[in-house]
Amino acid sequence: MMWKALCLGLCLLVSGCGASIDEYQSATPKIDIFQYFNGQSRAWGMVQDFSGKQIRRFEVTIRGEVLGETLTLHEQFVYDDGEKQTRVWQIRRQQDGSYVGTANDIIGTATGHAAGNAFNWRYQMEVKTDSSSYRLNFDDWIYQQDAQHLLNVTSLKKFGIEVARVTIFFNKEHDGGQ
Repeated sequence: MMWKALCLGLCLLVSGCGASIDEYQSATPKIDIFQYFNGQSRAWGMVQDFSGKQIRRFEVTIRGEVLGETLTLHEQFVYDDGEKQTRVWQIRRQQDGSYVGTANDIIGTATGHAAGNAFNWRYQMEVKTDSSSYRLNFDDWIYQQDAQHLLNVTSLKKFGIEVARVTIFFNKEHDGGQ
């Protein structure tokens, strides 16, 4: 019996006790990433290492365009050390309500699901450091706070172990016609 409990505990530790997207089904306001990201938005965020220490900060300018069942996001990152990055997402809404996406620096295809005020987005990315690079699994949880604001918490994992965390605050900019 002790052996089974130890194995169960180890499995939970390695796999994590993540939330299920279905747990947010009744939470409001309902998230619609196509509606929220259509137009201009800005975001501010930070990267924390495995110990919780803030290691980077950044600002992102985002321009989104919806054409049919595809959302194209043009993201311009500026980091506190002056580094700049561009990412262009192509996100397609599937008939079953799920999402798939690709971007210039993402490995393979991202997958997403929405329920209530939450959107869960998972993908792999090669993250470069000064001395090397690492293939990490990203597990984004985006929460709609109100019509203008989203909060995103991302776990970056290697071999199932969290090595970093990203927190991002999004603000929807009003266009003249909104």
